[in-house]
Amino acid sequence: MNSRFIVRKVIVQIAFACSVAIQANAAEVNVAVAANFAAPMQQIAAAFTQDTGHAVVLSFAATGSLYAQIVNGAPYQMLLSADRKTPARLEEEGLGLGGTRFTYAVGKLALWSKQPGLVDQEGEVLRTGHFEKIALANPALAPYGAAAVETLTNLELLEQLQPKFVQGESIAQAFQFVATGNAPLGFVALSQIYENGQLTEGSAWIVPASLHAPIKQDAVILANGKDNPAATSFAAFLQSETAIRIICSFGYVCQQQ
Repeated sequence: MNSRFIVRKVIVQIAFACSVAIQANAAEVNVAVAANFAAPMQQIAAAFTQDTGHAVVLSFAATGSLYAQIVNGAPYQMLLSADRKTPARLEEEGLGLGGTRFTYAVGKLALWSKQPGLVDQEGEVLRTGHFEKIALANPALAPYGAAAVETLTNLELLEQLQPKFVQGESIAQAFQFVATGNAPLGFVALSQIYENGQLTEGSAWIVPASLHAPIKQDAVILANGKDNPAATSFAAFLQSETAIRIICSFGYVCQQQ
């Protein structure tokens, strides 16, 4: 497989006391997850395993990369995308199961710096241009990168700032550029810097929703998951109160709100 599509894998298997019946019916679901949703997804997967006994294997990457892997035969049974069009496209191509697609969260874009005070709460730092680099995800692969470009276009700053772009393949890589100091600031998913109602570190501007199209994130069970009880169960769990509470704690706008 092309190295471009290598992803980080996480296996969530929580050991706990459960009945013989649950153990006998336990299954495993292989889930492809958009990079922005890594932190809440690991909490949700752990809660799901504890509740059902089913194991969850998670693979994180940019949505465009995950789509390419699925088309090329990757054995995922479910996709949690960072957009709506990718799951819909997979349905049209016969790789996603009709009637299983739903919106599990709506993302928020943020301009973030690890340095306190660098990013003001109105985003005016973008107009000063007093920084050498600005990180963002590849807009061709990552919906959050596309939202960043749309934001700069609407602010009439795209042409001015484009020479300073440092692009990551995914929003996770864009975040790493800022977290490691390779870029003083960058556009990230709010979920990467926000937990339990507050910013985890540094300074940030939450980009107004009016500056870009809504980042609606859809999930779909894939053709490989057709007869997998863990896939069906996990899709239902993502819409449960437990999952919604976790999703909202990371700063997403939940559909049920």
